[in-house]
Amino acid sequence: MSNSPADKKEWQELSRLSREIENLHLNDLFTNDQNRFKNFSCHVDGLFFDYSKQRINDKIIQTLSSLANSCGVNEKREFMFAGKPINTTENRAVLHTALRRAETDSIIIEGNDVTADIHATLKKLKNFSETVRNKKYSGATGKPITQIISIGVGGSDLGPRLICETLGDNKNHIPTYFVSNIDGQEIENALNQCDPETTLFIVVSKSFGTQETLTNAATAIKWLQSALPDDADIFKHFVAISANRKAAQDFGIIDDNFFPIWEWVNGRFSLWSAVGLPICIKLGYDVFEELLRGARAMDKHFQERPFEKNIPVLMALIGIWNRNFLSCRTHAILPYAQNLFYLPAYIQQLEMESNGKSVNLD
Repeated sequence: MSNSPADKKEWQELSRLSREIENLHLNDLFTNDQNRFKNFSCHVDGLFFDYSKQRINDKIIQTLSSLANSCGVNEKREFMFAGKPINTTENRAVLHTALRRAETDSIIIEGNDVTADIHATLKKLKNFSETVRNKKYSGATGKPITQIISIGVGGSDLGPRLICETLGDNKNHIPTYFVSNIDGQEIENALNQCDPETTLFIVVSKSFGTQETLTNAATAIKWLQSALPDDADIFKHFVAISANRKAAQDFGIIDDNFFPIWEWVNGRFSLWSAVGLPICIKLGYDVFEELLRGARAMDKHFQERPFEKNIPVLMALIGIWNRNFLSCRTHAILPYAQNLFYLPAYIQQLEMESNGKSVNLD
């Protein structure tokens, strides 16, 4: 039996349904169903999702949900939460959901319960961020740290940058700058706004081998060396977040300033891990905890709700409906507030990397 969704009977039914609805105006859909807004919208823990303006009806949603069932989405969802290696290209678990699970939960990966490591890292994040925010963490000359520069690329940059930009304001926040471009202009702009004696660099690289990140980190070292006394311990000004402890140590990072991430956390989902340290420092650990609670609520919703009322599943299914049946080849993400400026870029990477790469050298 073929595993291709296009060979399922539901796919053929959806093709038929698309021909019935493709020329209907949205006004007609609302006219024909006075309860359309109520029927095609839902809430979960403060999040409101309205899909009534999509060209769908009950039959289409039911058929899309049936397609998901016939393709084994239920089983694959269970595999993800259980830590099965659903990342087939790297034979790894995709378990970012574990990062926001309760401390009392048990999460087994390759025979090891990772819950204790996750929550030990969260406690370290809390203690370190509060020390910095309370001006009790000092640089090489004894002055307290008052500015942060986070160096990363991809999701390791976009995730924390999005949250800090979205939730940040100018009240009692430690100035935090993000550097991801290997073009020296970006890090130069950040350095020009900082004092070498009071700046902390957060270097984020899962492998600790990312060229862009290490190049910018090397620039930061030269900047500190040129400004601080010759005998200054410049590595008091560095924190590393990585899955490669040895490479970070070889770089010069001291153990107290090393925060682990794990192979089963992909970069685009990593803001929930120690990669969220800039969030903790800029906004406070209590804000980071609220993010974790919100994500945990959505995980629970995703696990428990039927497909017809499951927001992540509906978003995916409607995306398939629009792309494959209505030939809508463009997806616009239009933030309603300037603070959400980085949301489209973050979602673009999240979706495109999750879907994988289909083009090769041939």
